[in-house]
Amino acid sequence: MLNCSIGIMAYNEEANIEQLLNALLTQRLSVCAIKEIFVVASGCTDRTEEIVRDYSKRDGRINLIVQKNREGKASAINLFLSTSQGEVIILESADTIPETNAIENLVTPFLDPTVGMTGGHPVPVNNPDSFLGFTVNLLWKLHHRISLNRPKMGELIAFRKNIVKEIPLDTAVDEASTEAIITRDGYRLRYIKDAVAYNKGPENIKDFLKQRRRITAGHLYVKRTQNYSVSTTPWRNILIPFIKEIRWTGKELLWALGVVFLEILGRLLGYYDFYIRKQNPSVWDIAETTKNLKGQLD
Repeated sequence: MLNCSIGIMAYNEEANIEQLLNALLTQRLSVCAIKEIFVVASGCTDRTEEIVRDYSKRDGRINLIVQKNREGKASAINLFLSTSQGEVIILESADTIPETNAIENLVTPFLDPTVGMTGGHPVPVNNPDSFLGFTVNLLWKLHHRISLNRPKMGELIAFRKNIVKEIPLDTAVDEASTEAIITRDGYRLRYIKDAVAYNKGPENIKDFLKQRRRITAGHLYVKRTQNYSVSTTPWRNILIPFIKEIRWTGKELLWALGVVFLEILGRLLGYYDFYIRKQNPSVWDIAETTKNLKGQLD
């Protein structure tokens, strides 16, 4: 059995944390065992801490760590890493819900000693019949297609504790920084398409651009400081999956062009933040419309 520690970094997650904890406590497991679950609540002003404390009374594996102020996700992750005991570390975004076999599928590849990190398959719950829903679904479908050949981690990841003791405190893209550490030490990345975690993308353009510019600036920082680029950065890696994914109808073609425009704009804003404003958004402004999955998985 592979002993696992799960870390959830949370900021005002009362709308989703109960559903997430229920999903983790009802995982179907045979190869791995969930030794402990830590929720690091950073500067929460809602009922997140109260809900986690209630769950910790029901199941001794659930632990709450409170950071009085938001110090960035990397700070919360490092606090969790300094406390966790499992040989395999799992990080799950607080605004996601894993399928019942997701953790088992995510961890099983670690039976191969050459594997250092695995990443799950994020699937958005956004309705693709709207432009923003189409945009979010298209981007995650491209992420999936690219990751099948060149793994890119996001939303749900796992790695060996003995390789990653901490991540850079000022990173805004923790998964990319972790990829850099794993590959630097000669271990393999594995994308696990059957480790599905549901998430929710932005529901307005403001939140969409907020996410994309932060991710772009974060990837630029990882490139500069860790000399590592994720597989979804080069346009050449995106072009063929994009062509394969689009159904060339009138509306879908028009929407696809809109997606391209928004992605270019988001990247340009990220370049502006990084190169002109000299900003690395390790503590970022939350995209509020991504936070509530309740009732969307029925």
